Amino acid sequence: GNAEVPRAVNITWSSINFKTILQWQPKPSGYFYTVEIHGQTSDTKKKCILTEETECDVTDVLRNVKETYTAHILSVTSSGIDNFEEPPFAVSEKFTPYNQTVLGKPEIQNYTQEDSKLHVVFQDPLTPYKFPNGSFQSIRDIFQHDLEYKLFYWKDQSSGKKDATTKSHTFEVSIDSTKNYCFYIQGIIPSRRENRNGQESMVLCTSVGRNILDEYGAEVFIIIAVIAIAIITLAIVLSVILCKRKKTKAAREREPLNGV
Repeated sequence: GNAEVPRAVNITWSSINFKTILQWQPKPSGYFYTVEIHGQTSDTKKKCILTEETECDVTDVLRNVKETYTAHILSVTSSGIDNFEEPPFAVSEKFTPYNQTVLGKPEIQNYTQEDSKLHVVFQDPLTPYKFPNGSFQSIRDIFQHDLEYKLFYWKDQSSGKKDATTKSHTFEVSIDSTKNYCFYIQGIIPSRRENRNGQESMVLCTSVGRNILDEYGAEVFIIIAVIAIAIITLAIVLSVILCKRKKTKAAREREPLNGV
């Protein structure tokens, strides 16, 4: 009967930009799983009913992102589907999307380096939730003033980072106009105790006024200089040897022939 059916173990929540997947183990054999989502103030909702999978997308039943939820993973046999006994189940840890979803990577739309200013324009990550008109909500639409972004930037081929913070979609920072810079952006929720920092955007670098030294570094030029000095030295040595040989040959030609 149902009492002998294994309960789910290792239940985890995985959530990025409010897209939330529930995962667990083991793979079922001879039975099924059904997921129940229990909110503190909302009605119980069922998802992934009688599934043989070990994961379930529960995004659409977590729309109240500030609600705290638990998941019950029910283990159900085919013989127990029609009876009224409660099947064995396992309970997940509590999950609050607003506090625990991970901020995804911001998308850098444009960047320019003009004189001593680096200007960066970026876009908020989108969530799976939609407005009534059908357009997707961004994480800024949900977090509003709780959301800010940090720009990390540094001189190309240097390890010393600087940072700047904004609540808008743009950064403008002062830089050395003679150097190129690399940078990335990261979303932050300062009010959180955990998961404060989001995923980092891709790293981009400017290329204004980039010269060969910037491109390849001083080490390459040192190697080239050493090789050039070696070639010049070799040429001088060969010239000296050839010159001595010519003088020796000329001296021999001037000597009188033996027996003459």
